[in-house]
Amino acid sequence: MQKQSNVALDADMIKITEARHHDPFSVLGRHIKNNHVQVKVYLPYAETVCFSHNGAALNRVPDTDFFEYNAKEDEQLPAHYRLSWTDKSGYGHENYDPYDFGSQLPEFDQHLFGEGKHWHIYQKLGGHLHRADGLDGVLFAVWAPNAGRVSVVGDFNNWDGRCNPMRSLGGSGIWELFMPDLQAGCYYKFEILNRNTNEILLKTDPYGQQFEFRPNTSSIVIQEKSYVWQDQPWMDQRVRHNWLHEPMSIYEVHLGSWRRDNLGNFLNYRELAVQLVDYVKEMGFTHIELLPVTEHPLDASWGYQTTGYFAPTSRHGTPDDFRYFIDTCHQNSIGVILDWVPAHFPKDSFALARFDGSALYEHEDPRKGEHRDWGTLIYNFGRNEVKNFLLSSAIFWLEEFHLDGLRVDAVASMLYLDYSREQNDWIPNMYGGNENLEAIDFLRDLNTVTHDQHPGTVMMAEESTSWPQVTRPTWTGGLGFSMKWNMGWMHDILSYMRQEPIHRKYHHDQLTFGMLYAFTENFCLPFSHDEIVHGKGSLLNGMPGDEWQRFANLRLLYTFMYTYPGKKLLFMGCEFGQGTEWNFNKALDWYVLEYPHHQGLQALVKDLNHLYKKHPALYQHDFDYQGFDWIDCHDSQQSIISYRRKTEHEDLIIVLNFTPVAREQYRIGVPAAGTYTEIFNSDSGYYSGSNVGNGAALSEPTAWMNLPHSISLTLPPLGAVILKL
Repeated sequence: MQKQSNVALDADMIKITEARHHDPFSVLGRHIKNNHVQVKVYLPYAETVCFSHNGAALNRVPDTDFFEYNAKEDEQLPAHYRLSWTDKSGYGHENYDPYDFGSQLPEFDQHLFGEGKHWHIYQKLGGHLHRADGLDGVLFAVWAPNAGRVSVVGDFNNWDGRCNPMRSLGGSGIWELFMPDLQAGCYYKFEILNRNTNEILLKTDPYGQQFEFRPNTSSIVIQEKSYVWQDQPWMDQRVRHNWLHEPMSIYEVHLGSWRRDNLGNFLNYRELAVQLVDYVKEMGFTHIELLPVTEHPLDASWGYQTTGYFAPTSRHGTPDDFRYFIDTCHQNSIGVILDWVPAHFPKDSFALARFDGSALYEHEDPRKGEHRDWGTLIYNFGRNEVKNFLLSSAIFWLEEFHLDGLRVDAVASMLYLDYSREQNDWIPNMYGGNENLEAIDFLRDLNTVTHDQHPGTVMMAEESTSWPQVTRPTWTGGLGFSMKWNMGWMHDILSYMRQEPIHRKYHHDQLTFGMLYAFTENFCLPFSHDEIVHGKGSLLNGMPGDEWQRFANLRLLYTFMYTYPGKKLLFMGCEFGQGTEWNFNKALDWYVLEYPHHQGLQALVKDLNHLYKKHPALYQHDFDYQGFDWIDCHDSQQSIISYRRKTEHEDLIIVLNFTPVAREQYRIGVPAAGTYTEIFNSDSGYYSGSNVGNGAALSEPTAWMNLPHSISLTLPPLGAVILKL
């Protein structure tokens, strides 16, 4: 840039050159001066500038990068003039003047956003292809109410914040700029001036829908609405679907480490649409749950430190590639649930942290605005625009990508103001309690809005405390979630299973305690990624005993989960007995499937999935007492439990032996006379078990365990059997 001469500049022009003017449209563009039209442009890299329509030159203001044109009295300029200019290297450029266009964002959208009720604000804020006065371009808009100046910078203006300062829309806190001629594919960020410190902040678009491959962080303008969906039958059926009474067996997946190519690179969403979908379909799972694919800079965060709440990560391809993946899942009758993280966000300087120089998305006070344990920031749920940002993100994934639900991460950390905090490191609510009232309101709004806008979708809470009514309707005082992870059951069962079998009789209550609260919420039973990281080892190696016993224990554990009330979730690799702790940085150890024990475990999970889907008794009444009865929960000395799963038309008998001793002539009560056929045995030789079983058992008219009939069984060691009349 040439040296500026302040002699020729007024105060407004000085602010433009110093990139600190909050209203560049008052200076640049077309204005009436002394009853004549004057055009003023600021082009720091231009040598000469003229109008494209008639070649008339704009005159440089001496010693500056301003160019002016004063129209003659009777001269008519086009509705929107086009500028031709050469830069200092002699290259020619041509474009419409962005400062010759009026405001593009309707006041109604600004008002709804300020109210926190614009569910589709992602269609307005960010960088979107836009048509103004018949001309195509990109409309940029960003919320930064405390900024001194905001510019859009990108590969179209040398990333120079002086070139394209944005228009402030006043009280809404939104800045906007329509840039004609720009097309999909351009890279951009927002350059923000901290009005208190004059610090220059370079930020990615909070509403960006595509980002560069990490570690680069620029936002990318996308071609929206270009994908043609083929899943309408699934979407129509989902609206009518009552998932409460249907099977739901979820395969939890981290896309970056499920499989990789021969060079160790990430698979593309379209490759996953073949490999992962075929595998899940063959294994019989009904749903895939994805660890966050929302854009994130750090692989080691597994996606839980999100910076792009409206963008699938570019690690696996484009947004349309991700749509293809979900579309393929739906065409193969597989639902897709996404892990979604409204509880916290990272401190990365290029993202949301102190976005406009102030604590905009977070709280200023770290006692409310920071998670010490995780080194992340907490959303200010009491600010309408922040709440709207998160609500519209939820709607975005359900609507734009046809997702079938969201699993909301770390809900407990949102509910409690003193979550994982020292005694004097938190601020009570207005009533003196530790409940985060603003977060509670947000969660209720989240579930109300998503269920209203997209009926049939599932909202699932990872909530690890005894907070009441997590899955009860908001109008009864509940939070309104569809389901809650049953963390208590999971911890109890894993603690029990890790005991040596000889000691299990002293911990029998861990098997049975969960039934005291099993129907207080709509529960999902999770053996998730959290149980095989941070030194916990794999599920397989957490089991006691020699190799045979470890596999038998794991087969027994899975049979217990699939026959216990609640929907099912299993993390990838657990289905075939991954031996090592999960490593996000490489593919699963698929080679272990060369060995019989691993093959047998995989076959067992596959058969359990198909058995589960085949028998309504195992899923129809997951959330009420009608579907479950204990036969015997008291046999702690032999570590055996037995129960019924039932509907009005089907009754299954499940017996589990948690010791490595086969039990012969073990009598249990049954509800009716007849022959009870063994339809599943976790100790089958097909699963690399010892093949101890029954085939069929004829009932006797001997009352037992408060039931009118009974049968005598042989129980396999560390095994479970399922029988049907």
